[in-house]
Amino acid sequence: MRVVIIGCGYVGLPLGAELARRGHTVVGVRRSAEGDDELRAAGITPMTADVTQPETLAALPGRFDWVVNAVSSTKGGAPEYRAVYLEGTRHLLDWLAAHPPQQYIHLSSTSVYGQTDGALVDETAATAPAGETSQILVETEQLLRTAASERGFPAVILRAAGIYGPGRGHLFQQFLRDEARIAGDGSRVLNMIHRDDLVGAIIAALEHGQRGEIYNAADDESVSQMDFFRWLATKLSKPLPPFAGEAENAARKRGLTNKRVVNGKLKTALRYAFTYPTFREGYASEIARLGLL
Repeated sequence: MRVVIIGCGYVGLPLGAELARRGHTVVGVRRSAEGDDELRAAGITPMTADVTQPETLAALPGRFDWVVNAVSSTKGGAPEYRAVYLEGTRHLLDWLAAHPPQQYIHLSSTSVYGQTDGALVDETAATAPAGETSQILVETEQLLRTAASERGFPAVILRAAGIYGPGRGHLFQQFLRDEARIAGDGSRVLNMIHRDDLVGAIIAALEHGQRGEIYNAADDESVSQMDFFRWLATKLSKPLPPFAGEAENAARKRGLTNKRVVNGKLKTALRYAFTYPTFREGYASEIARLGLL
């Protein structure tokens, strides 16, 4: 297949490398030419374009069989989210209108689920998040689902949980720096997926995903923040972090969700088998990579 990955960064680079290893022709798109040598070394042809500037998309070569949109807002606020995700997706749909791909994968987020009661959520659960950035992600998904139902556009949506892996994992990094704090009573639930499993899930969606469908990309086990820190403390022979103060808890509480994301559809419909079924296997691998034991 001829594949283009829009946003060839933390997830897109290893995705492109694996697709190239499997014999596909892969183009990796970034906003700048910085890091082009890294892409070439992975067997990926680098190209420069920006989804917020549609004229740059028009300069990309030819038609593509598979398109993966893995762009990032670089942790911006609502204006950046709207420009990159919602308007950026409009621009991609316009660009692809003349030559639709066989498969289009959109990387969304489990933050679209706004539940705060610890409930189990599958792909049929309500998506009414309180945060404005998450609301924009919901709008973006709806734009793609409308294109799929009304125009037959081959959009598949993956809702990714918190991504961790080499060099990534906010709470883990804080724990290593002795900067972590336990929020509230530690009962808030975390949902995660290792970067390598997200890459695998994207490939499974490219190969088996159905037009207009949504798949949760989370591992097999949600975990409370307290249990996550307990496991890390035991594994690394370090003390538990202290509890956050009242002011810190009040600041963190805004927009936080609390739910357990279910991944059954990913494993059955897309036939995906996890390399790191839970955070334990994934973080054990990262701890070993860092030589911390």
